[in-house]
Order: sequence, then C-alpha cells, then structure tokens
Amino acid sequence: MGLVGQALVTDSGSRLPLGFWSAVAVWVERPQVVNKRLCGARLEAPGRPAREQAQEPEEGAVAAKEHPTGAEPGRAGGAGRSGAARRAPSSDPDPTWEDLFRSLVTADKEVLHFLRGVRVEKQPQAGPEAEVLLRTLIPKPSAPHPKPALTKEMVVKDIFSGTVTFLPLEGEQLLKVKKSNIYQIQLRRNKNEEWCISMLAFSPERWDSDGIIYPKSSWLGKELLSKLARWSVENKKNEFKSTLSLISLMKYSQVYQELKEKYKEMVKVWPEVTDPEKFVFEDVAIATYLLVLWEEERANKGITEKQSFVDLGCGNGLLVHILSSEGHPGRGIDVRSRKIWNMYGPQTQLEESAITPNDSYLFPDVDWLIGNHSDELTPWIPVIAARSSYSCRYFVLPCCFFDFTGKYSRRQSKKSQYREYLDFIKEVGFTCGFHVEEDCLRIPSTKRVCLIGISRTYPATEEALVDKQRTQYIDSRQSCAQIHHSEDSSCSSSGSTIETKHCDHHTYLNCLSDEPPKGQFPENEGKVPQEDGIWINGFQPRDKIEQVRNCASLPRDFIDHIVLKVANLLLNGKQQNAKEDPCDGSSKTWNRGGSLSLAEVANRLDRETLQRLKRECGGLQTLLKNNHQVFEVVNGRVYIRDWREEKNAKKKQPEAKRRLSSEAFKTRLCWFFMHHPNGCSLTSQSCSYAHGTQELRPSQMLKKIKHIH
Repeated sequence: MGLVGQALVTDSGSRLPLGFWSAVAVWVERPQVVNKRLCGARLEAPGRPAREQAQEPEEGAVAAKEHPTGAEPGRAGGAGRSGAARRAPSSDPDPTWEDLFRSLVTADKEVLHFLRGVRVEKQPQAGPEAEVLLRTLIPKPSAPHPKPALTKEMVVKDIFSGTVTFLPLEGEQLLKVKKSNIYQIQLRRNKNEEWCISMLAFSPERWDSDGIIYPKSSWLGKELLSKLARWSVENKKNEFKSTLSLISLMKYSQVYQELKEKYKEMVKVWPEVTDPEKFVFEDVAIATYLLVLWEEERANKGITEKQSFVDLGCGNGLLVHILSSEGHPGRGIDVRSRKIWNMYGPQTQLEESAITPNDSYLFPDVDWLIGNHSDELTPWIPVIAARSSYSCRYFVLPCCFFDFTGKYSRRQSKKSQYREYLDFIKEVGFTCGFHVEEDCLRIPSTKRVCLIGISRTYPATEEALVDKQRTQYIDSRQSCAQIHHSEDSSCSSSGSTIETKHCDHHTYLNCLSDEPPKGQFPENEGKVPQEDGIWINGFQPRDKIEQVRNCASLPRDFIDHIVLKVANLLLNGKQQNAKEDPCDGSSKTWNRGGSLSLAEVANRLDRETLQRLKRECGGLQTLLKNNHQVFEVVNGRVYIRDWREEKNAKKKQPEAKRRLSSEAFKTRLCWFFMHHPNGCSLTSQSCSYAHGTQELRPSQMLKKIKHIH
C-alpha cells in the first residue's frame, strides 16, 4: 500500500464533504471527462451487500452525521444519472460480482484493511453500509483497435470512512480481482477549513498501466487528483445533462468510429470556406447519434423499416448525405444551395427553398423532422412536426436564439441565455403535445444540447383540441413579444433590469393542463390557422442571398489602396531590421517597419474611407486581418508580418492546416515582392506566394471538384 498523491484543499464555502462525493460521482459515472481515451462508463446492478463486516471509524474520517445515509452522495452537485452511467434496477443484483465482493473482503485481510481506509487500528464499530457498484469502462475505438476490450470494476463507496475504492476485475467466465491495480480515493479533515484528499494504490510497485483504461499511477496522483480537489470545492452547478444520456454509449462509440473512417475523405475535398474538420466530424457525430437513436426506436417498436426524415435548414447538406447513404430515406431543404451540394450525387436529395411556417410546409408521410442549427426555424419545428401527423417526431439542435417572429428576447437574468432559450424550445415542444427529452451531444461546438420530441402527451382523438392550444400559445408569444418590446424600451431608458413579466403568455401557461377558460383570451377565442394557411404574421425567412459584411465584398482596388497606405505608414515608422535569412544563411537588411494602434491608423485615413468601412462588419480591423499576408493585428496594434518568423510556426501547425497551406502554394502573388521597398524577406523557393506571374499555379479546389465528378 502506498500514497500516490495528496492534495490539501481549503473549504471556505462549506462545500465539503458533499462536494467531494459530487466530484467522485463525476469520475465514477463520467470518467471520459478526465481520461480522454475513454468513451465513458456504464454502471450496472448497484446493490448494498449484506453487512458481514464491521466498519472502522478513525481519526479525521468523515463523521456519519455529516453524511446522512438517506442522501445519495454524488447527486448533491448535480451529477445525475446519465446514459454514460446507466444503472440497472438494484432489486436483483448480479450474484456473480456481489458474491465475488463478499468473498474478497472476508478472505483477504489486507484488501479488507485497504477498503476501510484504516490508518490507525481501532475497535470495530457499527457504521453505515458501503455501497457497491459495478462499472464497465468503455475505451474509445481507434484504427488499430476498432472494437477495444471493455474492463469491469467494482466501486466501493464508504461514506462513513470517507473512501471510494476501485477494484478491477479480470477474466471472462471466472472473474477475479486484479490486485495490482486496486486504488482508493480518501477524504480526511485536518483542521477547521482544511481538508486532505489522498490517492492510494494497493500495490504501487506492481501497477500495470495499459495507457488507456489505466494510465500510470503518477497520472492518478496528479491529473485525476488535481481535478477532484478542484471540483470538490467549486460552487458550480451544471445546467445541462451528461452527454449521450438517451442512447447506448457502446453502440455510439462503434458507429461513430465506422462513420468517421467512412466519411473522413470529405475533409480533403471540402469546397466551402468553413473549417472542414469541424463541420465534417460534427455532422458525423450528429448522424451517429440519430442513427443509434433510430435503431433503438426500431428495436423498441419491433419494426425493421428505417425511418424517413426531412432536414429543415440543412445548410451544407452533409448530415442529409450521411443519413441517406446509411439507408434512411430523406431530403434536406435550405433557402440557398451550397457549393458542396453538387459533390454528393443524385442519391442525396437537397432542395433550395425558403421555408415559411404554413400549411404548405407539412410532412405527413415523414417520420422525423431535423433542425440542426436551424436558426429562425428552430421554434417552429415542433409545431410543424405536431401538425404534420400524429406520428411525426422531431430532433432540434438549437444554436442562434430566435422566437416565432424574430430574435428571442431574454426574460430571466438568473439563467444563462443559452439555458433560458433551451427551456423556451422545450416549452414549445410541450405545448405542442410532445414529451420532450434533452440530451448533450459530443460535438466540437459550445451549442451541443439537443431536444427530442419522440412521443405525444395526448391521444390522437384530442388532436383538434391540442392544435387549438398550439395556436393560442403562438399568438400569446407574439403579443408577449410586443408587450416586452415596449416595456424594454421604457425600462432601458430608466436603467432598470427586466425580470419575468406577467402577460397573456404566462397566464396561458398556467392553464395549459386544461382548455383555457372562455373569455381569458378574447382575441384568440375560436381562432384556428388562417384561411390562407399562414400560421402567423411577421415571420421572416432569411434572405436567399447572404449579405456579406466582412469587407470581402468591397472593391479590390479600394482594398488594395488601403493596404498600401497602411503599409507605408508602418514602414515609415521604423528603419531597417537586420536578421539572418534562414533560407540562404546570409544576413539581409529588411525593413519590417514599426507598429501603430488601430486608432492611430484610423486617424490617418480620410473620413469618407472610414465611413465606408464602418458600414462593414468589423470595419478597419476586419479589413486588416483579412489581409493577413501583409499585416498582423495583436492586442489592438498593427504590424507588418515578417514571414521569416512564420516559417518556424508553420512546422507546429495541425496536419489539416499544413495540407491546406500546401494546396494554396503559389496560387496568389506575393504582396511583398510586388510592393515592399526591399522585396520579400524570403527567397522564391521558400515563399508560399508567387514571385511574379510566371510562378502562379491554378487553384487546387477546382481540380478536386472535377475529380469528384
């Protein structure tokens, strides 16, 4: 037995010991938060074994009165049950592992001693029972190991002694404890507000590290321990659910790896200006989630036919392409087409159309509606799904904040804007008659909470009544928005902060369980969708032609004039800059110029130029950053870029960026070769830009698109 690591924490906010158990719950239920080589964990068959051994309290241990046995540790900090750590009913625990635990603690005195966390021998005293869980650790699949082996552990949480012990199991038919990798986390109170969290290994000299499930023991004592110590005293509540809480984690892991390998080539041929790695792998992850969700739905319903779908506001259409390629009949609709649409082929159905919430955009024969970052359509998707058919379901991944007829206005300052908006979209789904589930996806985005309407709260015979309630709710939101708009205007002038206001919308929500009483909403009495099929006035779909306001639409000669003027200002600010040229080993004098603040640069430009730039999003700073070949803008100051320094930085770039850089090699003229008084600081062979028109190469993107066709 040996100490692997120790952390002293000061608990000035009275978070301990409950905060410790909340932190432990994260490690037990969601180990992938710390160990990035894990996909997650699944908890199975929790049970409290019959008390056959006495618990031994010791000096400094957490007192039983501080941890009432009626409260479940690990839940205090908001760490709830997740799909990554689902538990089977505890009434019928698996006798194999429970018997194994009993035989272990009664037959091996050293392990029993270690389990209790005993440091000072004392007489046994009665104490609360230890809780025993069985968890299965699920590693991430990789190319060498597409189906990695799972590892089971027994987790023994002893609140009375302030310890949680992890006992790895090995073998298939006959399980036994792998003693070399037993470890324990202890909480002890030193004095007053000072506590000590310790990491101990049963046999540190025999620790068996595989680098995946079990990193080195030093990792436990440093990385894991430091995070547990910080989480234990953090006064931070998570507003959102754990990731992938509604689907099988193991199935998700397998399908994601398969799709990632299958569609990774899309990164190499991505014709859009957006980051290919982010968008490709994000849509692969969303497609994986939907495919697993739909597979489980088919299993629950006992059907084999794959679900159909429509993606409203499909954007680049990659999600539609993946789902269609995996056998689900569907199509995508967006207000404007993208370059990449032409690369998918005829099996991927994509339509260019502006979607307006009305009777013309219903999908009675479709199983699922998808809203993946669907912006102004997001609150309408539950409504469209509800009115399309009683069996239609929906999946939305909200991003930008829109109400039914415009931007969403905040009303609750106690919540984050994102959490408040998610609650609003959930409210829309509930009002439309759906049981709304919430889950968190594993995607490279800050907006990764999805909402799913998979079943109805009412029988099909009540469809007319519920649809009337939907109409009344939408109208109440519109009148509510008008009230708040006028109140916001008056309150903003007085400097007061608006909290939730009472209006028709909130009155209506209070009586959603029953039909609103007659006379409550006289303007809505008997109101149904209008005769022309329009559901609401004021909805505005986005423009077909996207307004570019990032200085890219400015005339080229206007941009070149400003670039040359600013460069001359900087070059006149400082004289020669001598530096050894890494290309030929010679010393070369090259004028790098000085630096100016953005305000100083603006003062040197004429008023008409500045006004023209102000009409563009970002103005002068955006224009200078767009011309990154010439300038770099750091902390509000503008410099001439020295590409001799950039050469070393490029070697550390990710592979995708290096590949894109190589594809753009010599496709544009070198500004310094053309305009700098000393020419380019690099030789022609080492400069990425063309030193003269004779070096120009055609863009590789056109070749890619031709190759795909």
